[in-house]
Amino acid sequence: WLMSQRRGSVETKATEFIKGDVADIDEALKGARDIIAELVNEDAEARNKVRYIFSREAVITSKVVKGKEEEAEKYKDYFDFSSALAKCPSHRLLAIRRAEGEGLLRASISVDDERCLDQLVPMYAINDTEAADHVEEAVVDGYKRLLRPSIETEFANLSKEKADESAIKVFADNLRQLLLAPPLGQQRILGVDPGYRSGCKLVCLDEQGNLLHNETIYPHPPQNEFSKAASKVSMLISTYKIDAIAIGNGTASRETERFITNIRYDKEVKVFVVSESGASVYSASKIAREEFPEYDVTVRGAVSIGRRLSDPLAELVKIDAKSIGVGQYQHDVDQTKLKRSLDQTVESCVNLVGVNVNTASKQLLTYVSGLGESLAQKIVDYRIENGAFESRKELMKVPRLGAKAFEQAAGFLRIPSASNPLDNSAVHPESYYIVEKMAKDLNSSVKELIGNKQFIENIDIQRYKTDMVGTETLTDILQELEKPGRDPRSKVQVLEFDSSIRTINDVKEGIIVNGIVTNITNFGCFVDFGIKENGLVHISEMADRFISNPAEVVSLHQHVKVKVISVDLERKRIQLSLRGLN
Repeated sequence: WLMSQRRGSVETKATEFIKGDVADIDEALKGARDIIAELVNEDAEARNKVRYIFSREAVITSKVVKGKEEEAEKYKDYFDFSSALAKCPSHRLLAIRRAEGEGLLRASISVDDERCLDQLVPMYAINDTEAADHVEEAVVDGYKRLLRPSIETEFANLSKEKADESAIKVFADNLRQLLLAPPLGQQRILGVDPGYRSGCKLVCLDEQGNLLHNETIYPHPPQNEFSKAASKVSMLISTYKIDAIAIGNGTASRETERFITNIRYDKEVKVFVVSESGASVYSASKIAREEFPEYDVTVRGAVSIGRRLSDPLAELVKIDAKSIGVGQYQHDVDQTKLKRSLDQTVESCVNLVGVNVNTASKQLLTYVSGLGESLAQKIVDYRIENGAFESRKELMKVPRLGAKAFEQAAGFLRIPSASNPLDNSAVHPESYYIVEKMAKDLNSSVKELIGNKQFIENIDIQRYKTDMVGTETLTDILQELEKPGRDPRSKVQVLEFDSSIRTINDVKEGIIVNGIVTNITNFGCFVDFGIKENGLVHISEMADRFISNPAEVVSLHQHVKVKVISVDLERKRIQLSLRGLN
């Protein structure tokens, strides 16, 4: 009767419903209004109208919880924060959500209630009767008590999902760049895990990354055994024919780098500073214990640092990607989606580079398309029992490695010593017959064809096109024949930090320094220029033009020149600029 909004006394009509649990007129009317409120909340058209307004006009606000100001200092930017929800960057949303979860901030999503009610009330209150007044009251109640909170929750969840997707993409992009960092290659390396009181742990590694020797030196306070330590390093370089030195970038890194570079060697030795993010996680892991059961975590950590220089990809796959430290609020995002994305990224990188099936670890083989952990272990077991694989075909002898797994994996597995040179290329065994036909048509062998630019330029790929083999596949084959087994990763470079800057107290506004990009986020990038604290280049300081994504300008491990624009000693924050420098 109320919804029909007929003329007449509402109270008189309400008396008809006074019975049972309904004690009086007020209760009867309240019950009717509650039913209308529920109808409004469940009305798809009403929900869509409110949803539309939220999508265009919703505002997210956050305020510090009273009495928590000191504890919430790191969230100071959000103590009295307000932003259009649609334009709020993912890192801000995730920071607010994290602080809210820690009980330090109160956050809410809201719109102008009058805008919503202006849309809703005319849908239900259709005239000026007394009944219509009650309907309007019910609509307002339904909106405020049921519909608005429901849509607020919906948009809170939607914004969280979008922020998660954005943060996961940043993490995956950074991880990809880190995994594809330039490898030094097969050289003898001295890995150094720097430290003060506990000393610097040294490990000597051969070309395959096998541990030959380990030692601890104490060149820094409180021991200050500078001369003894220098003699020891010099002796190790000579004895183990070391080509390069990898120094971890953690505690005492700068001092250790200065110490190492000041030693005179009887041969040229390159010195690199290597990220040690996640090395401690690896050193305490089951994988590290299986590799080095008789050594402690310090030796394992130094080995990881050394191996990261020779082949970052092969070493980093042993570490949980979330421990590598290139994410943005990675612990706050959907962990299932994060893991799926990171696993796909690792698999993509491993397959892009390719894997030497005779030297690869179980962890590296696990990420080869079509294999997985179980088959990777079977390959390693077969290798131990039967020696090195002599051809890709031999992979078919591995227990439980069937035709489907072989089809998926074979093109990514390399065998450098194979009699068929195609076994050390990215050409899939299914396409060998094409290369053999190309060679035959040129009156040459496959071996003579590979790497012969003149031969390859004379190949007309149209002659080899079929319903099953298209132009794209043939173009890929020719590129691979030109540079078989090519590594898509760039060459490793040495970066020298400013020796006059040792702590944040040495950093002054206006100075220009060399640095290396260590992390990229949606709001900018972080740069290591040789001290404990990394500096932030905000996205507005990354270029002299507008950019929407920092990845347009920088990549992980990129060497850059940066200008210091502000130093906050109290909060240990350094603001940097790239503008006009690179």
